[in-house]
Amino acid sequence: MSETRDWRPSAALENLKLRARILAEIRAFFSARGVLEVETPLLSAAAATDPYLDSFRTRYLGPHAPHGRDCYLQTSPEFAMKRLLAAGSGPIFQICKAFRNGEAGRKHNPEFTLLEWYRPGFDHHALMDEVEALVEALLATGPARRLSYRELFLEHAGVDPFAIDATQAGDCLQAHGVNAALDEAAPDEWLILILTHVIEPRMGKGALFVYDFPASQAMLARLSPGEPPLAQRFELYVDGVELANGFHELNDAEEQRRRFEQELRQRYRQGLAALPLDEALIGALAHGLPDCAGVALGVDRLLMLAAGVDTIADVLGFPIDRC
Repeated sequence: MSETRDWRPSAALENLKLRARILAEIRAFFSARGVLEVETPLLSAAAATDPYLDSFRTRYLGPHAPHGRDCYLQTSPEFAMKRLLAAGSGPIFQICKAFRNGEAGRKHNPEFTLLEWYRPGFDHHALMDEVEALVEALLATGPARRLSYRELFLEHAGVDPFAIDATQAGDCLQAHGVNAALDEAAPDEWLILILTHVIEPRMGKGALFVYDFPASQAMLARLSPGEPPLAQRFELYVDGVELANGFHELNDAEEQRRRFEQELRQRYRQGLAALPLDEALIGALAHGLPDCAGVALGVDRLLMLAAGVDTIADVLGFPIDRC
């Protein structure tokens, strides 16, 4: 006997209409600023090497792959969009689906909608200005606060993230009711725990940009020289919800390869699957990526804030349990 499943959408009709309106407003915002809308493939021959992401894998059988070829559903359109930038596209944006295996919960669905855009000639501070303008237009958030990563930790957790050890991190977490066994060799894991369990619940209402992340959390961002070196990266929170992640983009092909290989070594240490790194992106960077800044914004979370709901299912037609 087949399983009985709920066929109805999980989102109310008013929230589906809100999605349509906000998508139209996003497109109007970028059209007015001369930013080109693009579309790139959801499938890629390469996968995200980030050990904290799990890509969906499928197998292509057909022309150009006589013996079959593994393909991966994108975790973001970043790599393909950078190839367009290197080919001379100019400023671009995309609204698309992205996929991350295993991510389901109040603010996560394994299939979700991203808004991603890139601005040649911008650094991360200039892009923060544009992100603020978009979010203000859509959510009426008012002016955003801006705090460095260090200022954020000092203000909300009372610790300096660049001078903390495992014992101090454990004491900070325990003081806020979080008991965790911390690996002394993994400081980024302590900092992420403090951020998510101590700081985010205390951010309060309104928009907040956090910038100047530790170099170890640079991802695809450039580094600022100095002691300590800092990642030219920002995140936007609205009402304590992480909404966007932006970079002054790394355009050094050799440094990008080194970071990919470092992530692959970390995946190996953690017993995760080996993955092919994106040689097409490396080729684009070697050809020449213009000086630019880029950002990815979670559209479903934006809709949650606009609709005043607490779960992502309330703004999706068919989340993972109804797909």
